[in-house]
Amino acid sequence: MRKLVGKYFTYGMKELYRGIFIGAQVKQLQRFVPELKRSDVTRGYSGVRAQAMDPEGNLVDDFVFDSGHGPLCKRVLHVRNAPSPGATSSLAIAKMVAKEVKSRFSL
Repeated sequence: MRKLVGKYFTYGMKELYRGIFIGAQVKQLQRFVPELKRSDVTRGYSGVRAQAMDPEGNLVDDFVFDSGHGPLCKRVLHVRNAPSPGATSSLAIAKMVAKEVKSRFSL
């Protein structure tokens, strides 16, 4: 955890700053939408998304497929670090999980 905090401390502080000061967030967003104005933005709720990290403290940006040990657990596939995609990419994610299931369980 210390590696993660050390590696991303500055990034986290910038996110916190932009979360407090909407003008700073608008300035950041104007890189992508130059015509965006402060009056176009309202304060809303924020969420927290768990993020997987490897033993070196690097964030894992992809799915992690994992199976257990023992006769019963070998028949279970865990999909970790999967985002909640809504309808946007749910079918693509389902295809990827199905491919992994087919490969791991020789189907």
